[in-house]
Amino acid sequence: MASETLDALREFAADLAWHAGRLTLRYFQTGLTPDIKDDQTPVTVADREAERLMRRMIEDRYPHHSILGEEEGETRPGASHRWILDPIDGTKSFVQGVPLYGVLVGLERDGESVVGAVSFPALGDFLTAAKGQGCLWNGRRARVSPVSELRQATLLSSDAESMAPHGRESAYRRLAGSVRLVRTWGDAYGYSLVATGRAEIMIDPVMSVWDCAALFPIVTEAGGTFTDWNGIPTIHAGEAIGTNSVLLEQVLQAIRQG
Repeated sequence: MASETLDALREFAADLAWHAGRLTLRYFQTGLTPDIKDDQTPVTVADREAERLMRRMIEDRYPHHSILGEEEGETRPGASHRWILDPIDGTKSFVQGVPLYGVLVGLERDGESVVGAVSFPALGDFLTAAKGQGCLWNGRRARVSPVSELRQATLLSSDAESMAPHGRESAYRRLAGSVRLVRTWGDAYGYSLVATGRAEIMIDPVMSVWDCAALFPIVTEAGGTFTDWNGIPTIHAGEAIGTNSVLLEQVLQAIRQG
């Protein structure tokens, strides 16, 4: 039986993300036309092939583990280990030929997020993390920013226009008005910027579990927080806030005002 130590699982998660990322590059900037899913989000042949590749690799190594993927659903619900896959996070960026897309691999063990691997193949950026082992960015230790004042912080989001439809516009505007810099370097890339100390806050009013699963260990093992909009650590809230930890309470105070 293949090893299930955190070291082994982290290494395998990295392999999944790396190989799937290499596959996506075959289609990147080729003028690919996406299909539109029932939820009106795009999906491409690269999304589908990358997920199928990772599924095959998991089935070969850990046939008793569960797999949940954005494109093909879940197998073996209730297993102790569940791989959660987003084959292309930021498909809209991918389709546009913008390199800020990622391959996300998360692992839950007994319901706890313990391993994450994130590849940004078009950028050559790679992050991995496992519970209690820290976060690595391109092989070196990643740490969040030490910025401790909200007025000095950089705030990121995937899409500022998505705040209003989810009832978050006022909270977002208060927070945006309290920081030094606001940008939409979004999707998983924004959370990677928090984990590597290049931004302090990343917020999204809507997230799926496959968007979050890899990012929770990445951000927290770099010293940050990954929570819902109430400050509760989770990947299952359908929303997310990533911070450098020291600013979390200031962020929550800002979005709760009014």
